[in-house]
Amino acid sequence: MSLPTYHGLAHGAARLGRAVVLGLPLLVVVPAAMAQQPGGPPPAVGVAPVASRPVTQVNEFIGRIEAIDRVELQPRVTAFLQERLFEEGAEVKKGDLLFRLERPPFEASLQVAQANVAQAQAQLQNANLTLGRAQSLLSTPAGQRSTVDAAIAAARTAQAQLLSAQAQERQAQIELDYTEIRAPVSGRIGRATMTPGNVVSPSSGALATIVSQDPMYVSFTVPTRTLLELRDRYMPRGGFDAVSVKVRLPDGRVYGQSGKLDFIDIDVGRDTDSIALRGRMPNPPQSANQGGGRELVANQLVTVIVEAVQPVALLTVPRAAVLTDQRGNFVYVVGAENKVERRSVRIGAESTPELAVIAEGVKEGEQVVVEGLQRVRPGAPVSPAPVTAAASNVGTPAANTPPGAAAGAT
Repeated sequence: MSLPTYHGLAHGAARLGRAVVLGLPLLVVVPAAMAQQPGGPPPAVGVAPVASRPVTQVNEFIGRIEAIDRVELQPRVTAFLQERLFEEGAEVKKGDLLFRLERPPFEASLQVAQANVAQAQAQLQNANLTLGRAQSLLSTPAGQRSTVDAAIAAARTAQAQLLSAQAQERQAQIELDYTEIRAPVSGRIGRATMTPGNVVSPSSGALATIVSQDPMYVSFTVPTRTLLELRDRYMPRGGFDAVSVKVRLPDGRVYGQSGKLDFIDIDVGRDTDSIALRGRMPNPPQSANQGGGRELVANQLVTVIVEAVQPVALLTVPRAAVLTDQRGNFVYVVGAENKVERRSVRIGAESTPELAVIAEGVKEGEQVVVEGLQRVRPGAPVSPAPVTAAASNVGTPAANTPPGAAAGAT
């Protein structure tokens, strides 16, 4: 080996030795800093008690608004449509004249029927006179029994002819009345399918449709299992009288009027295993400054809210205390010696965005962690303090917590 090469190796070894010596203090200092962490104080967390609060029980379903009365105006006779007497889309009252058909032909038919009645009355009167004379002569030598019998038959025939003529008169009067089509119910009338000048008949179809406005039905279907749960929940408290029905309109607003359940169907749908329910909702007209009209419209798709009339006491925690991972919903409970315990819970259907109703998993009075969840580990001690009122009443839904996002989730 040459001398320069030897010196180069020696110089490199010296530099490496200095680096190792300089690095030793760092190796000593880092573990010392880490060793100080376990000796620190327990993390501070905010806790709230599991409390029994009055909660209004609510269930929501998809439903549709239906008119109680729906009438299609059909022509009953064949005639020219002479006049339309309403504004399309307006509200009409029972008995209002809506269409007028051509009347003269029916008036003439009525006059013919009335003349036939008068003729039949005259024939009956004459038959009765003949019968009277025949009966008076029966006690004399000129009288014959056969003559009396013939007179009786003639009188009865005349009586039958009069009844037939009167029936034809009533039929002619009915057909004349059919030339005026009136509203059979109060409600809102739709578009007219025929314009004046057209010939209409019973086979022409509906001239217009009227749907009643106040009150309205709201129909919806409920799975059989849910219906049984609702029955068990409300039957001891009065059945239908224990719940009210509200609707959420398509724009997200809750309709200002409440209704009542009034019907449960007698059959369960074979394909859906659900049963139809119906509520009755008031639908008064709006004031002028609200635009007039009515809020509920027939065949409108809405969300039906079945709500308990009286709230019930249920165990609740702030919604922010409920976390979710792959194993389901859970909370952190502060137990003995301020150690944290993970507790799986079942959330009730009555939960709101602010409060979670706990069906099982915790007991009243236990303390659950609401703030500082990211610093919590199961089995580790914490330093609990009552959470602020605002934080205990406002939280995020458990469904918004992604799996594994909770501290200590496994």
